Amino acid sequence: MNAVTNLSHDLERAGAAGKPATPTPADLSITVRDLRFGRDKKPGRWWLNNDPVATAWHNALSATFPRGEAFFIEAVKAHREGASPKLEAEIRAFVKQEINHTREHVAFNRAATEAGYDIEKIDARVAEMLALTRDRPAILNLAATMALEHYTAMMAHEFLANPKHFCGAEPETAAMWRWHASEEIEHKGVAYDTWLHATKDWSRWKRWKVKSLMMLVVTKNFVANRVQDTLDLLAQDGLVGAKWKWRLASYLLVTPGVLRRVFPAWLSYFLPGFHPWNHDDRKLIARADSEFADAAMQPA
Repeated sequence: MNAVTNLSHDLERAGAAGKPATPTPADLSITVRDLRFGRDKKPGRWWLNNDPVATAWHNALSATFPRGEAFFIEAVKAHREGASPKLEAEIRAFVKQEINHTREHVAFNRAATEAGYDIEKIDARVAEMLALTRDRPAILNLAATMALEHYTAMMAHEFLANPKHFCGAEPETAAMWRWHASEEIEHKGVAYDTWLHATKDWSRWKRWKVKSLMMLVVTKNFVANRVQDTLDLLAQDGLVGAKWKWRLASYLLVTPGVLRRVFPAWLSYFLPGFHPWNHDDRKLIARADSEFADAAMQPA
């Protein structure tokens, strides 16, 4: 059963109590889709088109989500004081969606483990990275969350816009990824608007400098660690050496080429006036809704 949080409040405009303008759609509705996947039938070992590279990449991503999404929730909630009613509603819906994403990726990761993969090394790497954030200013954790949420939104757009990414995938598992992508698009502006609220007293230069430097750090760590995680999973299948590194590079940069294809959106993050909702791609959600609804399994 879907719980819908209606966010049809007026936009915050420049000059209103010092709050910056935001292009977040006035009619945005963040829908908390409480769906469950893969309970009756577990994903196979190479569930994505029987391709070990594609499967390993997505398994590596999924292994980071439970800890990562908990971090996102805490980073955003830490800066909600004084937020407008519109932003407060967005944050509540964001938290509910992320909690559901965590639950489904815990289930998915358990299935990957049952299929024979050891993902504890990936989880330990994420835990180690997050431990470094505990003693730094909370605003930097929000900046990191904002950058990583842009990554998830970019990939979510690409996953829904380009059918090649899940061509040949097991239907229910593909539906789970499309469901996650849909909700990432819906809440793609929440961390950014929370950042604008939390830094409303900063100069535009300071805000741009901090967010840009953080995006560079996040990009270095995200790409390097996810590539290494993927290679580690491939090694568990005995797939090692230059051939498999090349196949991974080809998968990420050529066909379907998710990292290549999201590069323009990544670059736009550094432009003056950037906001995730400068591009309204909600039409992709409507297309995906019908695809994953039939595959969703309700039993806990």
